[in-house]
Amino acid sequence: MKNYIKHHPWEIIEEGFDPSLNRVSESIFSLGNGRMGQRGTFEEDYSGDTHQGSYVAGVYYPDKTRVGWWKNGYPEYFAKVLNAPSWIGIHIKVQGDVLDLAACKVSEFRRVLDMKRGTLNRSFTASYPDGKTVRVEATRFCSMDAGEVGAIRYRLTPVNFSAPATIRLDIDADVVNQDSNYQEKFWEEVSQEAREGAALVTAQTRKTNFHVCTGMTYALQAGGKPVTGKVTANARPKYADNVVEVVLTEGEELTIFKYGVILSSENHPKDRMMKIGGEKLQAARLAGFDALFNAHQAVWAHTWELCDITIEGDVAAQQGIRFNIFQLMQTYTGKDSRLNIGPKGFTGEKYGGSTYWDTEAYCLPFYLGTSDPSVARNLLVYRYKHLPKAIENAAKLGFKDGAALYPMVTMNGEECHNEWEITFEEIHRNGAIAYAIYDYVRYTGDENYLVQYGLEVLIAISRFWSQRVNWSAARQQYVMLGVTGPNEYENNVNNNWYTNRLAVWTMKYTQQVADWVKRRDPAAFDRILSVTRFREHEERTRWNDIIAKMYFPEDRERGVFLQQDGFLDKELIAVKDLRPEDRPLNEKWSWDRILRSCFIKQADVLQGLYFFEDEFDLESIRRNFDFYEPMTVHESSLSPCVHVILASRLGYTEKAYEMYLRTSRLDLDDYNHDTDDGCHITSMAGTWMSVVKGFGGMRVRDGKLHFAPFMPDHWTSYSFRLEFRDRVVRVKVNRDKTETILESGEPIEIVMNGKSVVLEPRQATVKV
Repeated sequence: MKNYIKHHPWEIIEEGFDPSLNRVSESIFSLGNGRMGQRGTFEEDYSGDTHQGSYVAGVYYPDKTRVGWWKNGYPEYFAKVLNAPSWIGIHIKVQGDVLDLAACKVSEFRRVLDMKRGTLNRSFTASYPDGKTVRVEATRFCSMDAGEVGAIRYRLTPVNFSAPATIRLDIDADVVNQDSNYQEKFWEEVSQEAREGAALVTAQTRKTNFHVCTGMTYALQAGGKPVTGKVTANARPKYADNVVEVVLTEGEELTIFKYGVILSSENHPKDRMMKIGGEKLQAARLAGFDALFNAHQAVWAHTWELCDITIEGDVAAQQGIRFNIFQLMQTYTGKDSRLNIGPKGFTGEKYGGSTYWDTEAYCLPFYLGTSDPSVARNLLVYRYKHLPKAIENAAKLGFKDGAALYPMVTMNGEECHNEWEITFEEIHRNGAIAYAIYDYVRYTGDENYLVQYGLEVLIAISRFWSQRVNWSAARQQYVMLGVTGPNEYENNVNNNWYTNRLAVWTMKYTQQVADWVKRRDPAAFDRILSVTRFREHEERTRWNDIIAKMYFPEDRERGVFLQQDGFLDKELIAVKDLRPEDRPLNEKWSWDRILRSCFIKQADVLQGLYFFEDEFDLESIRRNFDFYEPMTVHESSLSPCVHVILASRLGYTEKAYEMYLRTSRLDLDDYNHDTDDGCHITSMAGTWMSVVKGFGGMRVRDGKLHFAPFMPDHWTSYSFRLEFRDRVVRVKVNRDKTETILESGEPIEIVMNGKSVVLEPRQATVKV
């Protein structure tokens, strides 16, 4: 675990430059706006260890995965999020010497992510080998107001010299992915244009033929007045720039304003992108840095009004939750149902940047509580639109009659994960999508979603489960063989408790929804029967037989559900008994050793108890938590938040707080030694759940908000705000009281610690 980020309630602060931490910082200091994003890399040259990453939402490359062991149903490709053309470059040469922080002596280095305003600020003093010293202050943002625009203000001051210099401002599409094989490049040139004052490059992806137009323009000032100098415009395949010759005067600040635009063919006609890009550049330059920033800042101010969580008495905890919320809100805005939330967002390329089950299991609750219902609805519509592909994916594996298997990893609905034990076996993702439909409707009350979209998806998923199980004559029960649960430290197991539980629950819920739609809108039900070719009596009869006879592994002596058959054959060792040098296991142990161990990446049983807690009494939850938590290494970023929620309900306040810090500061403190690859964006939603569902005890039961709050020992108060069924409810928990306020909407009945309370608009209700 690293501990170099300074604690501050609204800022992420790095003081002093340590090259060994640079890639971690590049991930942490990333910026985005839902359309595009940029790692926190330097504008100027840096010849040290770095990964210059720029990303465009929805743009990917299908890297072929067909290999010697390819089998029927194996994905044809792995979808890679592409390192896109870079717009941020500001390259400085003084008398031929390049400003390069790897070659200069660097002092007074400070990098600050201002989460309140959505800016990356950086300052440093750098001395060339011959003693020339410059001072730099840079501010950068990706506009939340104008989603295709970014801006940089770069202030350069020669401290102890006057000399001629060149400033090269470029667009570089000749980029390489971090995970490319043999430095393979995925962009091909379309066109490039350089003229005095601007440069544009349009490049296209191989195979998928996405076009991205990246442009830049700029302005130079000194003493508040424009600076002119000789300009040379250059263009070559996949590259264009302007080189400006200036004279630096000792002690006089030169300000460089650079404006960038990134356009995708997902949103613009390919044949007009250069023209539109030029128009947007001109508009950005005319608006100027201050006006663009003010509009950007206003969006962030409104966003924070909707989603902020305040914590008093614990700056590290406050910084952690705001960092997680900030990254989520700049990754996904919910405005485009074609987009989803990649596990690394705009911070890196690992995992392909594609859609995982994380969205439904972790991200959906965050957007339900912090945004207009349309945002969460768009996440579900995204899956509905991919239903034909999910049916096709299942058919490739031998399933039939409209059974659907949603992909583990996808960009367009096709499965594109290239590890067989996950591609074929980690089928619990199907259940997470069904549960998300239930979660959405339960929270919003939007039952029309079930008529329009939900029931079709549920029928297809239930069909998959009914075909995936088989009858065991030996047990006289249905079983499910050869699966992998969320705990990927156990592969190809039989009767994973969590997966079996999801299958049974989905078939039950599908029938409840079918009955409701049939009563509510018979015509719509008939339409769904026709579209899905649902053989109602025949299929429901089989589903009910499976529901009644499904096998669930458990240890009755211990009173716990078993992860899967044979779990107790393992040597049961607590994580505390591991040697420190063995951690993390995924870096120190062989895969064979991990699979044979009892150690758990994330506990499947506890995930199921979190989803379906109302089906189990508190003591059952306690026994299972006490059994599995000591064996859990939390080497999945998705693991700690579930432990916070369950520990909070059980009254394990120290464990809940420990796990909260782990989830909230996972990337800031690099708990799992992998932040250099990018931040864990989707698991960040679990940090929000840790506060709201964990410490706040928020649940939705029978259409009502329930709360059972408690206060971590380290805090003096905390508060959160919830969007709920056209109301806004704020909860503030103090050491001696809990205050609830209905900030907008009609009166609402809530349940606080088991007692009903009616909230009136703007009237505080206090529970001591």
